[in-house]
Amino acid sequence: MSIFVGVDQVDKIFELTGGGQYIALKGIDLQIKKGEFVSLIGHSGCGKSTLLNMIAGLDLPTEGLVTLEGQRIKKPGPDRMVVFQNYSLLPWRTVRENIALAVDSVLHGMPAAERKAIIDRHIDMVGLRPHADKQPGMLSGGQKQRVAIARALAIRPKLLLLDEPFGALDALTRGNLQEQLMQICEENQVTAVMVTHDVDEAVLLSDRIVMLTNGPESKIGDILEVDIPRPRKRMEVV
Repeated sequence: MSIFVGVDQVDKIFELTGGGQYIALKGIDLQIKKGEFVSLIGHSGCGKSTLLNMIAGLDLPTEGLVTLEGQRIKKPGPDRMVVFQNYSLLPWRTVRENIALAVDSVLHGMPAAERKAIIDRHIDMVGLRPHADKQPGMLSGGQKQRVAIARALAIRPKLLLLDEPFGALDALTRGNLQEQLMQICEENQVTAVMVTHDVDEAVLLSDRIVMLTNGPESKIGDILEVDIPRPRKRMEVV
């Protein structure tokens, strides 16, 4: 197996105010292959988001190495896009403009007509054509998260990172978006790492589920291979 994302003997230690240290993660070893969907699961405070942030380049390990295609991750980059629970959309821009801001910034060397086609394709991909000219305040929570997913995928990242992306949504909306994300990732062979508390969500979406032990000094307790054929149907899996 060729390693696409590598986490090699990673420790993460936080310095506490007033002295002392908190060891969040200890000896984390994980290899992810291209096109794989991996979920990180565990109790609150076990370091799931901390590990995701280091893969994103938003934080650095205290010890060890995190790599993407053999290159050390030292900072954020457009080859890794993060979808957060809170959507992170600009409220004064429309759906189209929020996606265009990312596309125009990262793919600025591409002709304007091609960039517009990419934006339109991703608006259609998440089913938001009727809402393309609305601002986020006019959208539901599920629609906002679809904008965030479209924006992330539109710049063609090598790696999609999801930090509890559906945690704030109602059960029906969450289920619909899970199926939509699963279909998008399968059709586009997206490599993804997702943090979740939801076991059913992890089983539905993942090729492997990485279970972290309780902190401090969280480790990988077990890795579950999800041996369920794709394409999957939510009602059949959960």
